[in-house]
Amino acid sequence: MSKKFWNMSVEQNIGQIDLFGEISDVSWWGDEVTPSMFKDDLDNMGDISNLDIHINSGGGDVFAGFAIYNMLARHRAHKTVYIEGLAASIASLIAMAGDEIIMPENSMMMIHNAWAGIAGNADELRKMADELDKVDGILRMTYVNKTGLEEDEIKDMMANETWFTAYEALDKGFATAVEAPVSMAACLDKKMVDRYHHVPENLIEDDDKSRDIYITTNATSEYVFTYVTDLNNRGESEPVEVIETPVEEQEIADAPDVLEEQRRDFNRIRKKIYERN
Repeated sequence: MSKKFWNMSVEQNIGQIDLFGEISDVSWWGDEVTPSMFKDDLDNMGDISNLDIHINSGGGDVFAGFAIYNMLARHRAHKTVYIEGLAASIASLIAMAGDEIIMPENSMMMIHNAWAGIAGNADELRKMADELDKVDGILRMTYVNKTGLEEDEIKDMMANETWFTAYEALDKGFATAVEAPVSMAACLDKKMVDRYHHVPENLIEDDDKSRDIYITTNATSEYVFTYVTDLNNRGESEPVEVIETPVEEQEIADAPDVLEEQRRDFNRIRKKIYERN
């Protein structure tokens, strides 16, 4: 079964979705399981009036992105999208589902033409090129409808892999507001850097400037402790943050297996938070 790459919660009739890291590792094309899981989680939020969507993603699977965008666009709640660090590639399309799209001053957005890795004969390559043209058309019209820009302008932006600062996105209609900077910053891993052509230098991993943050969890008889650890200061005796959550006896018994699965899940989606000095 496909693993979740999202987190959803509800508090006081306000729903929240966090989309951090890569949007799926496996294509949703023809896959009924993963889209259903996302829809079930969304439906289980109930009759909420507001939905906050937090994005910090370098992109990922285009069909996963289409499915998420369509589900969110159809949702009746007032949707506010927050670009916490980066919304690149298909993550930028998901952002277009927001009634409001808010970008902190230090966040960025990127749009580009779809791409695919393929091996095959000439006929198969031509077929893939035709399919990519169709995908580009869907992406392009979604951006056109949201921003009000001319299709030719969007087409040029996508062909040139355009990276927007928050104010540039606001000027072009990809965002509706710019707010004060946030501590969460965007940074791309090597796979994403190699995939794109014009990545701004400040988004490329730099061991001298960035901090890798990983979450680990330990259980006691009363609490589950979640440690947010700064790997650049491994000698520190105290964790950066500790979250205490009461748990039941059965949860304690199941904790080792659950925690190991959570750690594998977390590393799989490579959720990284970078604090720049």
